[in-house]
Amino acid sequence: MRRSGILLPISSLPSPYGIGTIGRAAYHFIDFLAAAGQTLWQILPLGPTGFGDSPYQSFSTFAGNPSLIDLDNLVELGLLAEDEINSFDWGGLPTRIDYGLIFANRAPILRLATGRLDPQSDSFRRFEAESAYWLDDYALFMAIKNSLDMVALAQWPLPLRRRDQAELSRARQQLEGEILFWKQVQFLFFRQWRELRDYAQKKQVLIFGDLPIYVSPDSADLWAAPSLFQTDADLNLIDVAGCPPDCFAPLGQLWGNPLYNWPKHEAENFNWWVRRLRYAGQIYDLLRIDHFRGFESYYAVPAEHTTAEHGVWRPGPGLPFIATIKERLPNLEIIAEDLGVITPEVRQILDASGFPGMRVLQFAFDSRAGSEYLPYRYPFNTVAYTGTHDNTTTEDWQYSSPASTVQFAREYLDTDDPDELTWRFIRAAMSSPANTCIVPMQDFLRLGAEARLNTPGTRQGNWRWRVDGKMLTDDLAEKIRQITELYGRREMEVQS
Repeated sequence: MRRSGILLPISSLPSPYGIGTIGRAAYHFIDFLAAAGQTLWQILPLGPTGFGDSPYQSFSTFAGNPSLIDLDNLVELGLLAEDEINSFDWGGLPTRIDYGLIFANRAPILRLATGRLDPQSDSFRRFEAESAYWLDDYALFMAIKNSLDMVALAQWPLPLRRRDQAELSRARQQLEGEILFWKQVQFLFFRQWRELRDYAQKKQVLIFGDLPIYVSPDSADLWAAPSLFQTDADLNLIDVAGCPPDCFAPLGQLWGNPLYNWPKHEAENFNWWVRRLRYAGQIYDLLRIDHFRGFESYYAVPAEHTTAEHGVWRPGPGLPFIATIKERLPNLEIIAEDLGVITPEVRQILDASGFPGMRVLQFAFDSRAGSEYLPYRYPFNTVAYTGTHDNTTTEDWQYSSPASTVQFAREYLDTDDPDELTWRFIRAAMSSPANTCIVPMQDFLRLGAEARLNTPGTRQGNWRWRVDGKMLTDDLAEKIRQITELYGRREMEVQS
């Protein structure tokens, strides 16, 4: 069955508390998706964000973001009072996120709520036991980090960084209350998330998650298992992840993430990755893996370098990794992010995996040489996009792209009307042979550059856009439903 959905991060939902949450607006958006005939809600990674606010640089690959916990639900549970919430400043911009305010105010309000939780309750104890394989290290990591004024892992005292057992025992004793706090925050997050997913399933909406290939250098993941990464004995990174120079980034892209010690992973039958992916399959219905080509080969840059100009390609885990994942997690639905320059070797691994790749319509019109991003060339086993979170909106694309590129798009989509072009993009993606189609919410709303989520290679002003809930109208839902039914992505309702 052909299908379609909308890309909208949880953080981009409407909310009176400065950032979108797993609350009333999330349930309303699921209702909107169902009314619009959509069966997929694609979101961005759910992990707790740090410096730079990127969901792709998280303190944990397992934990949920405390900022996404719905405060109104905590009032309903008797854990908070409305006047307590209203005593904090959540910002006055309904379509922007002020991360400074969120960072300053979220932890204090959650401390009030967790102080009223029963740490001996059966539900909390069950969560604590079931999640211990990641929760214990994460809570200890965050407790230590908070005691050190939230400095990055690389700046921790060496005994703590190196996990000296005497120091860790001392920290567990001295920070017992703080460790409990971080565990209880995760308990609240995942209780709300489970309830939201249950509601989505009742509405026949699947949650389409996103998994960064790399972990953050400032993460519990690196700290808890340093032997699985390319570090020295003091947890200093030897080489870091990046992307080589190209016409868009002459100096390359220096991501700075720890690189995996793949021989160690393979010697352990990729157990860490299997656990990570199995866990993701428990919180999402399907999953996009970012930078999938990194499993074939990855770009390594010396950690002391300030640009990615002088990195080298090294072999990744390759086919043995893919075979292990498919054998041990046969029911996990994975989508491979395969954008950019894909070599024959990468294509071989993609073909062997059977995972769908991605095609982005905004990439189709750079030349007239029959780009693989033109809709008529999309394979069935593909996810078609008008654009992604890393692109500008399609409405802005037509004003910020080269004139020759936009002219080709107008010819291909048969319109000279700038007010019509975004919807022609949507129709082209929806009508394509691709089994799955995803359209960012900003494109359905025809929003401009002000609604762009992220500009790769920049560190300021990203991940801040939020949707105005008043724009999610019944008329828009009906328009989306009509296109969805027209192109066979939902059964057409026959009027009696």
